[in-house]
Amino acid sequence: MGFQTEMVVMSIKEIGYSDENALLELLLTYKALGDEDALGNCSTSGCAPLRVEHGDDLDFESSNGDDDASDTQPSSGDCGDENFIRKMSEKDKKINPLVHMGFSENDANMAITRCGMDADLSVLVDSISASLVARDFDLSNHQVMNRCSDSFRGTKKIRLMEDRKKKRKRYGGTAHGNQIFLDGSHYEHMPPPNPMVGFSLPNYSQLSVDRKIPKKAIGRPFFYYENVAQALTGVWATISSSLYGIQPEFVDSKHLCAAARKRGYIHNLPIENRAPLLPLPPKTILEAFPRYKKWWPSWDTRTQFNCLRTSVACQQLTGSIGALARTGNPPPRNIQKDIIKQCKVYNLVWIGKNKVAALEPEEIEYLLGFPKDHTRGLAITNRYKSLGNSFQVDTVAYHLSVLRGMFPNGVTVLSLFTGIGGGEVALHRLGIHMRTVVSVEIDKTSKRIFRGWWDQTQTGTLIEFDDVKSLTDAKVASLVTRFGGFDLVIGGSPCNNLAGCNRYSRDGLEGKESVLFYEYPKILEAVEDAMSRM
Repeated sequence: MGFQTEMVVMSIKEIGYSDENALLELLLTYKALGDEDALGNCSTSGCAPLRVEHGDDLDFESSNGDDDASDTQPSSGDCGDENFIRKMSEKDKKINPLVHMGFSENDANMAITRCGMDADLSVLVDSISASLVARDFDLSNHQVMNRCSDSFRGTKKIRLMEDRKKKRKRYGGTAHGNQIFLDGSHYEHMPPPNPMVGFSLPNYSQLSVDRKIPKKAIGRPFFYYENVAQALTGVWATISSSLYGIQPEFVDSKHLCAAARKRGYIHNLPIENRAPLLPLPPKTILEAFPRYKKWWPSWDTRTQFNCLRTSVACQQLTGSIGALARTGNPPPRNIQKDIIKQCKVYNLVWIGKNKVAALEPEEIEYLLGFPKDHTRGLAITNRYKSLGNSFQVDTVAYHLSVLRGMFPNGVTVLSLFTGIGGGEVALHRLGIHMRTVVSVEIDKTSKRIFRGWWDQTQTGTLIEFDDVKSLTDAKVASLVTRFGGFDLVIGGSPCNNLAGCNRYSRDGLEGKESVLFYEYPKILEAVEDAMSRM
């Protein structure tokens, strides 16, 4: 791309090499400041690398997993730089064949950290397999380390390989690919399909779906759970197994609006006789916001936005892009490519000649299907965060539309950590009266938004709980008795800990927010048990 080698190495030393987009963002900033000034003065002028909060499921095209501290602290001088680059290259050569086998980059990186750069490929494969099984059985890291150092060499390795062959033959599985079997258990990748069109879409031909719902999960209470589609390996298998083994419905909202939003939904709702919200929302950027057409360069070929995030581009980045756009009329093709890439990452729009900006919160509200000014009154960072963690209303409403004919007198809803009320907004836009909503949401900002919307639009009863932990079995039974049960249990948890692209805090279902998922099946079971006793 034309950056100086010294600048690239300096940038990698500052922020690591696992996030291609953050690295490019920093390089573009240095470029705008001037190559020599950036190299000579950045460390003394107090400028810091532009760290980005990677919320949501932004699609990164390539990355090399989480940084290893030993690989990101090279020694000083030219020799240190060369050794640093050599280590990176060697690690990539180890990671790539493991990824081609079906393992995640993160698991490959962790195996190399555990077993060392000199470990054979077979040892790394065994280490990853042991680690995945260890997660399944909640083994400690110490046990995994022991497997790596002891169990995979000599006679123990031969015995383990023989055991694997027997188990693969017995259970019909393989050591690689989509499932890893040990003692009859399995750990599934369950990758989302491509394209993500779910079981049906408005104005699309009805798909042939072989959908099995256990007898216990048929009918009321209907349940609906959403989370990020491109989660870490094994996450959707866990979610599915916790909700009666029901197959997820993966949908990208780009098929219903002008922005991508890849999500998975597990529910027991019927899939026949669905109907979209009318009027249908625009599906391209310039149809949604025609005022930008005047300044949109012909070489920016985007027609839809990327996933809407919890954070936005800083002024330094938008200024750098403007400077790059002025390098020619049009700019060189390699510069065009860099600009478009950053515009995709941050969903930037052209608001003037060679001038880009982030979407305004009210524009994101519109793209997500919320009413105008839904989040107005909050600090702008809180608006972006609450919208980035919300439902896409048109998508959810399409799935929930089957409830209109089933509950003509309205519904009673248990809403678990749904943020700013995307599920309730979807029901309202469908014309479904909510007689009662029991809402559980700990975030005060989201609660304030939802309460304000409810007071303006609804006549039913709203009961709010702060902490999901307070919804004990006895409290659930009391609510079921009071309201005659629930017609819909709807929920979703913020996806930052789950997203495969999140290179900073992707903790899977054990993350600070995503661990809430485990409360959802527990509360759903309590609702079902209480209703079965009525």
